[in-house]
Amino acid sequence: MVFRKLFPALVFILLSFPVWSQNDSITPPKANQQWFETISIGGYVQARYNRLLETNPQLGCDQCDGSWGEGNSFSLRRVRLKFSGNLGEYVSFYIQQDFASSGGQHLGQLRDAYFDVSLDKNREYRFRFGQSKVPYGFENMQSSQNRIPLDRNDALNSSIRNERELGVFFYWTPKIIQERFSMLTKKGLKGSGDYGVFGFGVFNGQTGNSPELNNELHVVARLSYPFLMGSQIIEPGIQGYTGKYQMPTGNISNGTIVTDDLNYLDQRVAASFILYPQPFGIQAEYNIGRGPEFNEETNAIELTPLHGGYATLTYKTQIGNHILLPFTRFHYYDGGKKFERDARSYEVKELEIGVEWQPFKAFELVAMYTISSRRYEDFIVRDNLQEGSLLRLQAQVNF
Repeated sequence: MVFRKLFPALVFILLSFPVWSQNDSITPPKANQQWFETISIGGYVQARYNRLLETNPQLGCDQCDGSWGEGNSFSLRRVRLKFSGNLGEYVSFYIQQDFASSGGQHLGQLRDAYFDVSLDKNREYRFRFGQSKVPYGFENMQSSQNRIPLDRNDALNSSIRNERELGVFFYWTPKIIQERFSMLTKKGLKGSGDYGVFGFGVFNGQTGNSPELNNELHVVARLSYPFLMGSQIIEPGIQGYTGKYQMPTGNISNGTIVTDDLNYLDQRVAASFILYPQPFGIQAEYNIGRGPEFNEETNAIELTPLHGGYATLTYKTQIGNHILLPFTRFHYYDGGKKFERDARSYEVKELEIGVEWQPFKAFELVAMYTISSRRYEDFIVRDNLQEGSLLRLQAQVNF
């Protein structure tokens, strides 16, 4: 009902502005432009079907895609609408809404709402205020509009739900690297956007769209640099964060043993390596750390080690105007997911083989065969090992 009332206004806005954006970056204003002349509106829609060749309907992944498994059919994975623009030479803003984030009800939920304040006209030094992606992990920051595998890997994506948090972040990006980051996205090389050569920040730590529950801020830092080596671009990176996470009482089952204050140390460090697909590409990351995890032997949420990562191999080729990106990814994770019930314990081993087809810029189709082994347990669900395979399809339109 709310969306129906807002839809005519949204259509009017879309028709009022001729500038469209497919990236998370913001184009600097030209001389003598008014701020309202720099506004960009864009977005994308992803429609999926996950039940082809399914061997185990009990196999699922709440974090990855809630439409896996028994009782599901066609779904809208993402319906994103983005607004961005410049408010003069030093200030810019970015707002992103998702209309496919409420369990199939398709109600709007905020993803990003931040503004950047630059310290210089080249925007090499800037502060970001509001809710935005936390600079931890390349694939976490890579837009789902650009990523090839249908979902992010469990190992790094288990750090921060929806990859976003409320906080303040500082980014430093030299002008020449700004242009390189922009080129990586515009040329379809699956870049992450500009999150700085160096990034540093503080954030609440309870993950995005969740209230802060303690007085402990998380701290994050990241260093990443895209080196130009002949015709190839290689981007190594290192990042880490630390803080205390408080388990929400609504995520704790009756009978689960927890600490007196519900607080647990939450810290990780990760290394990244990206060889952009020209034509062969490698994307690999691995992280280690400590965090809350359910122990079925003691019925307690305990502070335990965690580790895991992934490697994605891609090949980019073009046949006429058609772009093909065959890929394969293996990912592994052993640890807890703090934002799930009882900090659910996981051990994941998953192989994905697929191809992305782009017949034209506005449309993409991905077919991905998944072979999965997932053990996930909490106080209520125990000894739960689900194994199986399935063929997943996604159609995406970009505007």
